[in-house]
Formats: sequence, C-alpha cells, structure tokens
Amino acid sequence: MSSMMSYMPVVWIVWAAVITVLLVLLVYRSNLTRYEEDQIFLDDSGSHLKKEQEELLVKVNKIQPAIRIATGVTCLLTVGIIGIYVWDALQHLM
Repeated sequence: MSSMMSYMPVVWIVWAAVITVLLVLLVYRSNLTRYEEDQIFLDDSGSHLKKEQEELLVKVNKIQPAIRIATGVTCLLTVGIIGIYVWDALQHLM
C-alpha cells in the first residue's frame, strides 16, 4: 500500500486540475447567464433579442456536457481519494 501512497501527490494534482476546469466552466456559464431571465416575452419587434437569447442558449448547451463530465470525474476522484486514505488507515490498524 505504500506504493499507492507514493502516487497520492499525483492524484491530488489531477484532482486539483479537474476541479479547476470545473470551476472555470461554472464561472463561464454563470457569466453567460448572469442577466438572463427564465422567461422572456417578445413581440415581433424584439426578434433580435430572441436571436441573442437563442445564441446564448447554444453556448450554454455546448458547455453543459463538459460540466457534467468534469463533475463526474471530480466525484469519482474524490471518492477514490477518500477510499485510498480509509484503506490505508485500516491497513495500519490491523
């Protein structure tokens, strides 16, 4: 198990990199949607606003899969790190 613990700094660096990517994506998405409303009612004179709204939705929908992947990887790495430390603690107790 000591060989596994020697890889822990690398695992922590990978975890930090993935969490950083996730945070950057979340900040980007929140900046895109900062001033947007949940519902927008437009008449024909506001068609340019509708087009802007649709373009914004395309951008948000484009980064959504990356956010889901980064969130999943972060969760898996977190569970893995906790598991490794618990396993190591159990090995030292026995």
